[in-house]
Amino acid sequence: MLAKRIIPCLDVKDGRTVKGVNFLELRDAGDPVELGAFYAQNGADELCFLDISATLEQRKTFASLVKEIAQHVNIPFTVGGGINGIEQVGVLLESGADKITVNSASVKNPQLVNDLARQFGSQCVVVAIDTKWVNNQWHVFIHGGTQPTPLLTTDWAKQVQELGAGEILLTSMNHDGTKNGFALEITRQISLSVSIPVIASGGAGTMVHFKDVFTQGMADAALAASIFHFKEIEINDLKNYLRQNKIPMR
Repeated sequence: MLAKRIIPCLDVKDGRTVKGVNFLELRDAGDPVELGAFYAQNGADELCFLDISATLEQRKTFASLVKEIAQHVNIPFTVGGGINGIEQVGVLLESGADKITVNSASVKNPQLVNDLARQFGSQCVVVAIDTKWVNNQWHVFIHGGTQPTPLLTTDWAKQVQELGAGEILLTSMNHDGTKNGFALEITRQISLSVSIPVIASGGAGTMVHFKDVFTQGMADAALAASIFHFKEIEINDLKNYLRQNKIPMR
């Protein structure tokens, strides 16, 4: 088993970190730069910063904030939100980001994934997939989870791998913010369907949930937000617990 990663996620809206439940009911969780620096110093393997209103409000992602983050954070970090072209990605990577994540734009224009992978390398292209259980199937949603698509999640995951994605960030909308555990079945299904790393997101509430998503869900990394932002679980404590349960950690 390869070493697993713990990734705090900072959803950013209007320059502040926010957290909601099922993509709704947002509440303030602090300054993203300060939080990111804290996590970098306290056991996080990577960070993910998502400008959650960028696609909905037709805004470009926050290059100036990325520069500031890069000055205060010494671990790899991914940024996303409203990215739809090579030029934007170039600016973000030059500003200090290690990886970028695309979601809605990749569904509308799958060739974008291929273009980005060829221009910048697969290792820095993460495709985010927001999925929801609808009519007994897992479907892909876009535009911050507000718009359903006919795409089945496993089919889309296979396609983005073929297009050159280096990683998949899989978020279950049904589990997001509930703290009832990750979506183990679809996470395992995707992990078995692709050979690239799968980051599980949505539903973390206890240390056991992380153990389950790494063992039953077969995820390569686990992403969480509120339990870290509101100090419900300390990352170093979590990693020690996982090591005690024979899960190799970074």
